[in-house]
Amino acid sequence: MDAEHDDHATMPVILKIDNLCKNFGGLHAVTGFDLSLGPGELKGLIGPNGAGKSTVFNLISGLHKPTSGKITLESENISGYSADQIVRRGVARTFQTVRILENRSVLDTMMTSFFLAYHYNVLDSIFLTRRYFDEEKKLTERAVHYLSLLGVDHLKDKNGNELPYGLQRKIDIARTLCLAPKVLLLDEPMAGLNNREKNELVDIILRLREKFHLSIILIEHDMRIIMNMCESIVAMNQGARISEGTAAQIRQDPEVIVAYLGVTDA
Repeated sequence: MDAEHDDHATMPVILKIDNLCKNFGGLHAVTGFDLSLGPGELKGLIGPNGAGKSTVFNLISGLHKPTSGKITLESENISGYSADQIVRRGVARTFQTVRILENRSVLDTMMTSFFLAYHYNVLDSIFLTRRYFDEEKKLTERAVHYLSLLGVDHLKDKNGNELPYGLQRKIDIARTLCLAPKVLLLDEPMAGLNNREKNELVDIILRLREKFHLSIILIEHDMRIIMNMCESIVAMNQGARISEGTAAQIRQDPEVIVAYLGVTDA
């Protein structure tokens, strides 16, 4: 395991977390957490419920500010940046609960994510200038393209919140692509899906990573999925990192076994 960490130390890093801590009053939600993510790497983040995984995502994406520690994105310290500042630097995420606009079309949901891409001003939108229409046309085409990559472009005019949950998941991931991310944080994207939908989404995520050269951190409770998808896996328990390694190494780690099962081999 030490040799593996030495190898990782020489690899290029797009996202680095050092000694990250987050306290909510007297609760230590994340304690001394470290993580390195390489360009194009797909890293898993696992742990029992309440281990601190989603809090780590909230800290990376700017929804919470760290109590201490450092988050570095491409050599820039983004610790404590606001969520919109972090999105502008190329970090996008999904949430455990799908975020689809109520009683609006799928395309409307997609277009809300282009807030970084609009180049017309308020007057353009009021007077409906050529620049306004050209920009709207260009962004609409991009939105439909991203939907097509998830196989749901035929749903662009449908009410998003009335669609089956598996389709909403795909739309939610397509929405993150509108933010042109370099780093993508996927928070339990397989939750609520059947096995066929999970396998299909695995193929889509791997294809998107290749197409857009994405670096991905994946939180997932389905161990079959995460063990098969990820080059490396970080295990957490009670807010701290307890292990990191390949799927085979994580499966055999005594601390991970105890964290998940509450028992030792003895």
